[in-house]
Amino acid sequence: MAEQNPVTVMKVDLADRSYPIHIGPGLLKRAELIASHLLQPRVVIVTNDIVAPLYLETLSTCLRQQRITVESIVLPDGENQKSWQTLNQVFDALLTCRAERKTTLIALGGGVIGDLTGFAAAVFQRGAPYIQIPTTLLAQVDSSVGGKTAINHPLGKNMIGAFYQPKAVIADTDTLKSLPDRELSAGLAEIIKYGLIGDAAFFEWLEANMESLLARDTAALTHAIEISCRNKAGIVARDETEQGVRALLNFGHTFGHAIESGMGYGEWLHGEAVAAGMSIAARVSERLGLLDRAAVDRTVDLLARAHLPVQGPPLGAERYIELMGHDKKVEGGEIRFVLLKRIGEAFAGASVPAETLAIVLAGEGANA
Repeated sequence: MAEQNPVTVMKVDLADRSYPIHIGPGLLKRAELIASHLLQPRVVIVTNDIVAPLYLETLSTCLRQQRITVESIVLPDGENQKSWQTLNQVFDALLTCRAERKTTLIALGGGVIGDLTGFAAAVFQRGAPYIQIPTTLLAQVDSSVGGKTAINHPLGKNMIGAFYQPKAVIADTDTLKSLPDRELSAGLAEIIKYGLIGDAAFFEWLEANMESLLARDTAALTHAIEISCRNKAGIVARDETEQGVRALLNFGHTFGHAIESGMGYGEWLHGEAVAAGMSIAARVSERLGLLDRAAVDRTVDLLARAHLPVQGPPLGAERYIELMGHDKKVEGGEIRFVLLKRIGEAFAGASVPAETLAIVLAGEGANA
Protein backbone atom coordinates (compact mmCIF):
# COMPACT_ATOMS: atom_id res chain seq x y z
CA MET A 1 0.00 0.00 0.00
CA ALA A 2 1.36 3.41 -1.00
CA GLU A 3 2.33 5.71 1.82
CA GLN A 4 -0.18 8.51 2.31
CA ASN A 5 0.81 12.16 2.55
CA PRO A 6 0.93 13.64 6.06
CA VAL A 7 -2.36 15.08 7.23
CA THR A 8 -2.96 17.43 10.13
CA VAL A 9 -6.15 16.69 12.03
CA MET A 10 -7.62 19.01 14.63
CA LYS A 11 -11.03 19.17 16.24
CA VAL A 12 -13.69 21.81 16.69
CA ASP A 13 -14.78 20.88 20.19
CA LEU A 14 -18.56 21.24 20.49
CA ALA A 15 -19.42 18.23 22.66
CA ASP A 16 -21.64 15.82 20.70
CA ARG A 17 -21.43 18.07 17.61
CA SER A 18 -17.64 18.14 17.51
CA TYR A 19 -16.02 17.56 14.12
CA PRO A 20 -12.57 17.17 12.59
CA ILE A 21 -10.64 19.51 10.32
CA HIS A 22 -8.31 17.60 7.99
CA ILE A 23 -5.52 19.62 6.34
CA GLY A 24 -3.08 18.24 3.80
CA PRO A 25 -2.42 17.33 0.16
CA GLY A 26 -4.33 14.72 -1.84
CA LEU A 27 -7.39 14.67 0.40
CA LEU A 28 -9.90 14.75 -2.47
CA LYS A 29 -8.88 11.15 -3.14
CA ARG A 30 -9.31 10.07 0.49
CA ALA A 31 -12.92 8.86 0.31
CA GLU A 32 -12.71 7.32 3.77
CA LEU A 33 -12.53 10.79 5.29
CA ILE A 34 -16.02 11.39 3.92
CA ALA A 35 -17.50 7.89 4.15
CA SER A 36 -17.03 7.69 7.90
CA HIS A 37 -19.44 10.62 8.39
CA LEU A 38 -22.26 9.48 6.07
CA LEU A 39 -25.64 8.42 7.43
CA GLN A 40 -26.39 6.66 4.14
CA PRO A 41 -24.16 5.80 1.14
CA ARG A 42 -25.35 8.79 -0.87
CA VAL A 43 -24.14 12.37 -1.31
CA VAL A 44 -25.05 15.45 -3.32
CA ILE A 45 -22.04 17.60 -4.20
CA VAL A 46 -22.76 21.33 -4.57
CA THR A 47 -20.11 23.21 -6.53
CA ASN A 48 -19.75 25.90 -9.19
CA ASP A 49 -18.79 26.08 -12.85
CA ILE A 50 -15.22 27.12 -12.04
CA VAL A 51 -14.44 24.38 -9.52
CA ALA A 52 -16.42 21.58 -11.18
CA PRO A 53 -14.09 21.10 -14.20
CA LEU A 54 -11.11 20.99 -11.85
CA TYR A 55 -12.18 18.72 -9.02
CA LEU A 56 -15.72 17.33 -9.34
CA GLU A 57 -14.76 14.23 -11.32
CA THR A 58 -11.86 13.38 -8.99
CA LEU A 59 -14.06 13.58 -5.92
CA SER A 60 -17.00 11.79 -7.53
CA THR A 61 -14.86 8.93 -8.83
CA CYS A 62 -13.21 8.20 -5.50
CA LEU A 63 -16.59 8.21 -3.74
CA ARG A 64 -18.18 5.89 -6.31
CA GLN A 65 -15.29 3.49 -5.85
CA GLN A 66 -16.50 3.21 -2.26
CA ARG A 67 -20.02 2.36 -3.55
CA ILE A 68 -21.38 5.76 -2.62
CA THR A 69 -24.08 7.17 -4.87
CA VAL A 70 -23.05 10.62 -6.10
CA GLU A 71 -25.18 13.39 -7.57
CA SER A 72 -24.08 16.94 -8.19
CA ILE A 73 -25.40 20.46 -8.48
CA VAL A 74 -23.25 22.89 -10.47
CA LEU A 75 -24.05 26.57 -9.91
CA PRO A 76 -22.69 29.71 -11.56
CA ASP A 77 -19.67 31.27 -9.86
CA GLY A 78 -19.83 34.56 -8.00
CA GLU A 79 -20.75 36.32 -4.77
CA ASN A 80 -24.07 37.33 -6.32
CA GLN A 81 -25.09 33.65 -6.20
CA LYS A 82 -25.57 33.89 -2.42
CA SER A 83 -29.24 34.66 -2.99
CA TRP A 84 -32.73 33.26 -2.48
CA GLN A 85 -32.91 32.50 -6.19
CA THR A 86 -29.82 30.30 -6.17
CA LEU A 87 -30.83 28.70 -2.88
CA ASN A 88 -34.12 27.70 -4.50
CA GLN A 89 -32.19 26.18 -7.40
CA VAL A 90 -30.41 23.98 -4.87
CA PHE A 91 -33.73 22.99 -3.28
CA ASP A 92 -35.23 22.28 -6.71
CA ALA A 93 -32.35 19.95 -7.52
CA LEU A 94 -32.48 18.21 -4.13
CA LEU A 95 -36.20 17.59 -4.40
CA THR A 96 -35.96 16.48 -8.03
CA CYS A 97 -33.35 13.85 -7.20
CA ARG A 98 -35.35 12.86 -4.10
CA ALA A 99 -32.61 13.65 -1.63
CA GLU A 100 -33.50 12.54 1.88
CA ARG A 101 -32.92 13.91 5.36
CA LYS A 102 -29.94 11.55 5.75
CA THR A 103 -28.42 12.46 2.38
CA THR A 104 -25.18 14.35 2.99
CA LEU A 105 -24.53 17.56 1.07
CA ILE A 106 -20.91 18.27 0.20
CA ALA A 107 -19.80 21.87 -0.35
CA LEU A 108 -16.98 21.74 -2.91
CA GLY A 109 -15.71 25.27 -3.53
CA GLY A 110 -14.97 28.57 -1.90
CA GLY A 111 -16.81 30.62 0.68
CA VAL A 112 -19.89 31.28 -1.46
CA ILE A 113 -20.49 27.58 -2.09
CA GLY A 114 -19.73 26.75 1.55
CA ASP A 115 -22.10 29.37 2.96
CA LEU A 116 -24.87 28.56 0.48
CA THR A 117 -24.61 24.78 0.88
CA GLY A 118 -24.45 25.04 4.66
CA PHE A 119 -27.60 27.16 4.76
CA ALA A 120 -29.36 24.78 2.37
CA ALA A 121 -28.41 21.87 4.63
CA ALA A 122 -29.60 23.74 7.72
CA VAL A 123 -33.13 24.12 6.38
CA PHE A 124 -33.62 21.24 3.91
CA GLN A 125 -36.07 18.88 5.60
CA ARG A 126 -35.29 20.80 8.80
CA GLY A 127 -31.66 19.78 8.77
CA ALA A 128 -29.51 17.54 6.58
CA PRO A 129 -25.84 16.67 7.22
CA TYR A 130 -23.14 18.42 5.24
CA ILE A 131 -19.38 18.34 4.79
CA GLN A 132 -17.14 21.26 3.84
CA ILE A 133 -14.44 20.70 1.21
CA PRO A 134 -13.03 24.22 0.76
CA THR A 135 -10.96 24.87 -2.36
CA THR A 136 -9.86 28.47 -1.74
CA LEU A 137 -7.43 29.73 0.87
CA LEU A 138 -10.04 32.01 2.42
CA ALA A 139 -12.51 29.15 2.78
CA GLN A 140 -9.87 26.80 4.20
CA VAL A 141 -8.82 29.22 6.95
CA ASP A 142 -12.13 30.86 7.74
CA SER A 143 -15.55 30.33 6.21
CA SER A 144 -15.55 26.51 6.19
CA VAL A 145 -14.91 26.35 9.95
CA GLY A 146 -17.40 27.34 12.59
CA GLY A 147 -20.84 26.70 11.12
CA LYS A 148 -21.79 30.17 9.97
CA THR A 149 -24.06 29.74 6.94
CA ALA A 150 -25.88 32.48 5.08
CA ILE A 151 -27.05 34.19 1.95
CA ASN A 152 -26.87 37.91 1.20
CA HIS A 153 -29.61 40.52 1.05
CA PRO A 154 -29.37 43.70 -1.04
CA LEU A 155 -29.30 45.69 2.20
CA GLY A 156 -26.64 43.61 3.95
CA LYS A 157 -24.19 40.75 3.60
CA ASN A 158 -24.91 37.42 5.32
CA MET A 159 -28.06 38.80 6.91
CA ILE A 160 -30.12 35.62 6.34
CA GLY A 161 -28.65 32.41 7.66
CA ALA A 162 -28.12 30.01 10.54
CA PHE A 163 -25.44 28.58 12.79
CA TYR A 164 -25.21 25.00 11.54
CA GLN A 165 -22.08 22.90 11.99
CA PRO A 166 -20.66 20.56 9.32
CA LYS A 167 -19.79 16.93 10.01
CA ALA A 168 -16.21 17.52 8.85
CA VAL A 169 -13.94 20.00 7.08
CA ILE A 170 -11.52 18.56 4.52
CA ALA A 171 -8.97 21.09 3.29
CA ASP A 172 -6.94 19.65 0.40
CA THR A 173 -3.97 21.98 0.05
CA ASP A 174 -3.39 20.77 -3.52
CA THR A 175 -6.45 22.79 -4.61
CA LEU A 176 -4.55 25.98 -3.88
CA LYS A 177 -2.29 25.30 -6.88
CA SER A 178 -5.09 26.33 -9.23
CA LEU A 179 -6.09 29.40 -7.23
CA PRO A 180 -5.75 32.76 -9.04
CA ASP A 181 -3.29 35.17 -7.42
CA ARG A 182 -6.09 37.57 -6.49
CA GLU A 183 -7.95 34.81 -4.63
CA LEU A 184 -4.76 33.77 -2.85
CA SER A 185 -4.28 37.32 -1.58
CA ALA A 186 -7.92 37.46 -0.48
CA GLY A 187 -7.31 34.41 1.70
CA LEU A 188 -4.22 36.00 3.21
CA ALA A 189 -6.41 38.80 4.56
CA GLU A 190 -8.23 36.40 6.88
CA ILE A 191 -4.91 34.80 7.88
CA ILE A 192 -3.49 38.21 8.82
CA LYS A 193 -6.66 38.85 10.83
CA TYR A 194 -5.88 35.96 13.19
CA GLY A 195 -2.52 37.50 13.99
CA LEU A 196 -3.99 40.94 14.58
CA ILE A 197 -6.82 39.89 16.89
CA GLY A 198 -5.05 37.44 19.17
CA ASP A 199 -1.72 36.00 18.06
CA ALA A 200 1.14 38.51 17.93
CA ALA A 201 3.71 35.75 17.40
CA PHE A 202 1.82 34.56 14.33
CA PHE A 203 1.66 38.12 13.00
CA GLU A 204 5.44 38.34 13.33
CA TRP A 205 5.78 35.01 11.53
CA LEU A 206 3.62 36.39 8.72
CA GLU A 207 5.84 39.48 8.47
CA ALA A 208 8.86 37.20 8.05
CA ASN A 209 7.21 34.76 5.61
CA MET A 210 4.83 36.78 3.42
CA GLU A 211 6.94 36.33 0.29
CA SER A 212 6.96 32.54 0.81
CA LEU A 213 3.19 32.55 1.12
CA LEU A 214 2.78 34.57 -2.07
CA ALA A 215 5.15 32.15 -3.82
CA ARG A 216 2.84 29.30 -2.66
CA ASP A 217 5.54 27.57 -0.67
CA THR A 218 3.79 24.39 0.49
CA ALA A 219 5.26 24.34 3.98
CA ALA A 220 4.50 28.01 4.61
CA LEU A 221 0.93 27.79 3.36
CA THR A 222 0.24 24.63 5.34
CA HIS A 223 1.61 26.22 8.52
CA ALA A 224 -0.53 29.34 8.00
CA ILE A 225 -3.66 27.25 7.40
CA GLU A 226 -3.02 25.10 10.47
CA ILE A 227 -2.43 28.06 12.80
CA SER A 228 -5.46 29.92 11.43
CA CYS A 229 -7.77 26.91 11.80
CA ARG A 230 -6.46 26.21 15.29
CA ASN A 231 -7.13 29.80 16.32
CA LYS A 232 -10.63 29.77 14.88
CA ALA A 233 -11.51 26.33 16.24
CA GLY A 234 -10.52 27.48 19.72
CA ILE A 235 -12.71 30.57 19.51
CA VAL A 236 -15.71 28.68 18.09
CA ALA A 237 -15.44 26.05 20.84
CA ARG A 238 -15.68 28.82 23.45
CA ASP A 239 -18.46 30.80 21.76
CA GLU A 240 -20.34 28.98 19.01
CA THR A 241 -23.11 31.51 18.39
CA GLU A 242 -21.14 34.74 18.78
CA GLN A 243 -22.35 35.89 22.17
CA GLY A 244 -18.88 37.00 23.24
CA VAL A 245 -15.32 36.22 22.12
CA ARG A 246 -16.33 35.00 18.64
CA ALA A 247 -17.19 38.59 17.75
CA LEU A 248 -13.43 39.22 17.53
CA LEU A 249 -13.45 37.26 14.27
CA ASN A 250 -15.42 40.16 12.78
CA PHE A 251 -12.41 42.49 12.94
CA GLY A 252 -12.51 44.56 9.75
CA HIS A 253 -15.78 42.96 8.66
CA THR A 254 -18.20 45.74 9.58
CA PHE A 255 -16.36 48.11 7.26
CA GLY A 256 -15.67 45.29 4.79
CA HIS A 257 -19.29 44.25 4.48
CA ALA A 258 -20.24 47.88 3.85
CA ILE A 259 -17.72 47.95 1.00
CA GLU A 260 -19.12 44.74 -0.51
CA SER A 261 -22.71 45.96 -0.27
CA GLY A 262 -21.92 49.48 -1.41
CA MET A 263 -19.89 48.41 -4.44
CA GLY A 264 -22.23 45.57 -5.41
CA TYR A 265 -21.54 41.97 -4.42
CA GLY A 266 -18.62 40.54 -6.35
CA GLU A 267 -16.91 43.78 -7.33
CA TRP A 268 -14.55 43.40 -4.37
CA LEU A 269 -13.59 39.95 -3.17
CA HIS A 270 -14.53 39.35 0.45
CA GLY A 271 -10.90 39.19 1.55
CA GLU A 272 -10.11 42.44 -0.27
CA ALA A 273 -12.97 44.22 1.48
CA VAL A 274 -11.91 42.79 4.85
CA ALA A 275 -8.32 43.96 4.26
CA ALA A 276 -9.49 47.50 3.62
CA GLY A 277 -11.83 47.17 6.59
CA MET A 278 -8.99 46.12 8.90
CA SER A 279 -6.95 49.11 7.76
CA ILE A 280 -9.87 51.41 8.50
CA ALA A 281 -10.42 49.77 11.90
CA ALA A 282 -6.74 50.22 12.73
CA ARG A 283 -6.93 53.92 11.83
CA VAL A 284 -10.08 54.33 13.94
CA SER A 285 -8.30 52.58 16.83
CA GLU A 286 -5.40 55.01 16.49
CA ARG A 287 -7.66 58.04 16.36
CA LEU A 288 -9.34 56.92 19.60
CA GLY A 289 -5.94 56.66 21.27
CA LEU A 290 -6.06 52.87 21.55
CA LEU A 291 -3.36 51.92 19.06
CA ASP A 292 0.01 53.50 18.37
CA ARG A 293 1.11 54.66 14.95
CA ALA A 294 3.79 52.01 14.60
CA ALA A 295 1.19 49.25 14.93
CA VAL A 296 -1.01 50.89 12.30
CA ASP A 297 1.96 51.11 9.95
CA ARG A 298 2.85 47.44 10.50
CA THR A 299 -0.75 46.42 9.83
CA VAL A 300 -1.06 48.43 6.64
CA ASP A 301 2.40 47.37 5.45
CA LEU A 302 1.69 43.64 5.84
CA LEU A 303 -1.65 43.92 4.04
CA ALA A 304 0.00 45.84 1.21
CA ARG A 305 2.77 43.22 0.97
CA ALA A 306 0.02 40.62 0.58
CA HIS A 307 -1.17 42.59 -2.47
CA LEU A 308 -4.34 43.69 -0.70
CA PRO A 309 -6.09 47.08 -0.70
CA VAL A 310 -5.42 49.20 2.37
CA GLN A 311 -8.10 51.80 1.67
CA GLY A 312 -11.76 51.42 0.93
CA PRO A 313 -13.52 52.89 -2.11
CA PRO A 314 -14.65 56.53 -1.88
CA LEU A 315 -18.26 55.80 -0.92
CA GLY A 316 -18.36 58.82 1.37
CA ALA A 317 -18.65 58.75 5.15
CA GLU A 318 -22.44 59.10 5.12
CA ARG A 319 -22.87 56.11 2.81
CA TYR A 320 -20.45 53.96 4.82
CA ILE A 321 -22.34 54.72 8.02
CA GLU A 322 -25.69 54.05 6.36
CA LEU A 323 -24.50 50.66 5.10
CA MET A 324 -22.96 49.72 8.44
CA GLY A 325 -26.32 50.45 10.06
CA HIS A 326 -27.55 47.19 8.50
CA ASP A 327 -24.69 45.18 9.97
CA LYS A 328 -25.33 42.24 12.32
CA LYS A 329 -23.16 43.91 14.96
CA VAL A 330 -25.71 46.70 15.44
CA GLU A 331 -27.03 46.55 19.01
CA GLY A 332 -29.67 48.85 20.40
CA GLY A 333 -29.50 50.84 17.20
CA GLU A 334 -25.77 51.48 17.67
CA ILE A 335 -22.96 50.02 15.57
CA ARG A 336 -20.52 48.00 17.69
CA PHE A 337 -16.98 47.68 16.36
CA VAL A 338 -14.04 45.36 16.88
CA LEU A 339 -10.95 47.49 17.48
CA LEU A 340 -7.27 46.97 18.34
CA LYS A 341 -5.34 47.85 21.47
CA ARG A 342 -2.15 46.41 20.06
CA ILE A 343 -1.15 43.82 17.48
CA GLY A 344 -2.39 40.57 18.95
CA GLU A 345 -5.06 42.12 21.15
CA ALA A 346 -8.50 43.10 19.89
CA PHE A 347 -11.72 43.79 21.75
CA ALA A 348 -15.35 43.77 20.66
CA GLY A 349 -18.35 45.94 21.36
CA ALA A 350 -16.67 49.32 21.00
CA SER A 351 -18.81 52.37 20.37
CA VAL A 352 -17.19 54.94 18.09
CA PRO A 353 -18.30 58.59 18.03
CA ALA A 354 -19.93 59.58 14.75
CA GLU A 355 -17.47 62.43 14.24
CA THR A 356 -14.52 60.03 14.53
CA LEU A 357 -16.03 57.70 11.95
CA ALA A 358 -16.77 60.63 9.66
CA ILE A 359 -13.18 61.90 9.82
CA VAL A 360 -11.59 58.51 9.12
CA LEU A 361 -14.09 57.44 6.46
CA ALA A 362 -13.90 60.76 4.63
CA GLY A 363 -10.33 59.87 3.65
CA GLU A 364 -11.15 56.50 2.11
CA GLY A 365 -10.25 56.31 -1.54
CA ALA A 366 -8.28 59.55 -1.43
CA ASN A 367 -5.01 57.83 -2.32
CA ALA A 368 -6.41 54.66 -3.87
